[in-house]
Amino acid sequence: MMWLFVLLPQRRRQAAQSAMLDALEPGDEVLTAGGLYGSVVEIDDEEIALEVAPQVQVRVARRAIAAVIPPEEDDDELEESGVEEPAGDAEERGGR
Repeated sequence: MMWLFVLLPQRRRQAAQSAMLDALEPGDEVLTAGGLYGSVVEIDDEEIALEVAPQVQVRVARRAIAAVIPPEEDDDELEESGVEEPAGDAEERGGR
């Protein structure tokens, strides 16, 4: 009985975490367990290189990756869906 309530959900979480790490590719945006956001640059067996700012890379343990951040919609997709872009975002990119 204990197995059903404790161990089964834990095994499912571990399987989901393992699948997420196996699917990582360079260019993916991730969040670490410590709250650091970055873009995957390089992956090896135990470590992942993340770019956290232009020309700034850090190495973290694979197991420190907490989540993959889904890509945001492109501006074209926003226009097609009828959603207006906030004025501040357009100004930051030089748009008018």
